[in-house]
Amino acid sequence: MAAIIEIPTKVLTNSSGQQRIPVIGMGSAPDFTCKKDTRDAIIEAIKQGYMHFDTAAAYGSEQALGEALKEALDLGLLVSREELFVTSKLWVTENQPHLVVSALQKSLKTLQLEYLDLYLIHWPLTSQPGKFSFPIVVEDLLPFDVKGVWESMEECLKLRLTRAIAVSNFSVKKLQNLLSVANILPAVNQVEMNLAWQQKELRAFCNANGIVLTAFSPLRKGASRGPNEVMENDMLKEIAEAHGKSIAQVSLRWLYEQGVTFVAKSYDKERMSQNLQIFDWALTKEEVEKIDQIKQNRLIPGPTKPQLNDLFE
Repeated sequence: MAAIIEIPTKVLTNSSGQQRIPVIGMGSAPDFTCKKDTRDAIIEAIKQGYMHFDTAAAYGSEQALGEALKEALDLGLLVSREELFVTSKLWVTENQPHLVVSALQKSLKTLQLEYLDLYLIHWPLTSQPGKFSFPIVVEDLLPFDVKGVWESMEECLKLRLTRAIAVSNFSVKKLQNLLSVANILPAVNQVEMNLAWQQKELRAFCNANGIVLTAFSPLRKGASRGPNEVMENDMLKEIAEAHGKSIAQVSLRWLYEQGVTFVAKSYDKERMSQNLQIFDWALTKEEVEKIDQIKQNRLIPGPTKPQLNDLFE
């Protein structure tokens, strides 16, 4: 059996202590796989050394993740819950001050956990309570009370239901609004980031405010919108061949060198392993300069139907 790779971590400075988040996590965004596939993949990931698992109330994967983590503990694959870093997210239907704490408690019950390591506001949006739809119908949107919701997130922290609170899909402007009313700053901002959407301005703002940026869709996957500008990029193929690596490994290495964390979803045993083979080599200065020239465009513009891009600026 191959040696387990020790995954580097980053300190969450805006948390209730010296929380450390593993640089790479395993995602569990929704698809058409069954819950058993998810459980089996998570067990395999733990065997390979993954300790950060990312889920959300909207993904429908909290139950499978909770069952897998319990099984891993029962099998002795983990010594204790303390080894894990578990992230979940508040969905827009419960993105109201009076619903936040109960939403987190519901997620904890589904996950069979006493606390989360990180709890995120999934989108800077609020929609009609109890009416789940994706994409979100614009007519169902309600005003987003960022101050009231964040106060409830801070209450979750005080109640020790989570060890850190954070956001997802927040732009610089949205973060500025939040920081103006927050007593405790968000520890993380999880956003789309990959070689074809490099988020330079947002990265600089997060760095300046002690916010760790976590990239989702790090390989430009997650929507069928034509060719994949990362995985089908000839220049990246040349860089990968020069290092004896895959384009996916080049992409994740680039993210690591930018100082961000990332969640990559794969239920394939070999690809899970390959995603961890990024820490003992480096891109050259010339390769980084070439990557900087990749044409930039956002893959996932927002969760509403029709799209209202101004909501996310």
